[in-house]
Amino acid sequence: MSGTSASEYIWKCTSACAGCSSSLILRHVLKAAGPDTVLVVPACCTSVLQGVWPNTSFNIPVYNVAFAAAAAVASGMAAAFESMGKNTNVIAYAGDGGTVDIGIQALSGALERGTNFLYICYDNEAYGNTGMQRSGSTPLGARTTTTPGGKTHVKKDLDRIIAAHHLPYMATACSAYPQDLVKKVEKALSIKGPKFMHILAPCPPGWRYDASQTIEVGKMAVKTGIWAMYEREYDSLTLSGPTKAAMIKPAPLEDYLKMQGRFSSITEDTIRVIRGEIERNLRHLKAEAEGTC
Repeated sequence: MSGTSASEYIWKCTSACAGCSSSLILRHVLKAAGPDTVLVVPACCTSVLQGVWPNTSFNIPVYNVAFAAAAAVASGMAAAFESMGKNTNVIAYAGDGGTVDIGIQALSGALERGTNFLYICYDNEAYGNTGMQRSGSTPLGARTTTTPGGKTHVKKDLDRIIAAHHLPYMATACSAYPQDLVKKVEKALSIKGPKFMHILAPCPPGWRYDASQTIEVGKMAVKTGIWAMYEREYDSLTLSGPTKAAMIKPAPLEDYLKMQGRFSSITEDTIRVIRGEIERNLRHLKAEAEGTC
């Protein structure tokens, strides 16, 4: 991957589950960011995969903070570096529970204030660190430990909440497309001000698929259109290549759902609702990209 550092900032023998796509995402994020980077991590799976004190598998400074505090801590850190004349990358790396639900107030405040940082939400669509309970990011029909019969509400539309803050840069990505991810991280870090990335992170134990299938599951999410990839610079939206292809010829939604045990009890009625949500979202994104909405 051109432009990325050759150094590794996540070493071997993390405490991550086999097939963990979040650790894969973070590896690429840090290679794109380079050594002059500080990571702010609230309670989430990333707090665990660092290893057990006094050892660590991370090769950069990491601040582990309270569930709701990532964006607030990153705001103070960014202000401190700026006062010292430093250009250190401040990256908040949080799960969907700490972003979509518990951390959204602090995140909104940091974005509104124009904080110079990159906030990344890696989305495994549940509270993975504590046993895969339902979050606001859990999709309709998915079984979790707190929705054993399948979730009855659609996934919260985090990206449009963030877009309402009119950021200089935000993007979506997926662990299964690392080159796209790296380019977006590099672009985000080249821009001053608040940046946000929302990255799909398939989870083998939580989504109930074999650990060897992580990349395939991620690609299917994009190919079906259930996960859309794009960039937004202020109010200008650009679709990423895989999502453009999904708009022309989407993969069968049922194939994606059948790959995961969390959808084993999903009904045909729920599948129809999900398909309708996908079509509505892609129509809206296409219209935005073409400037016709």
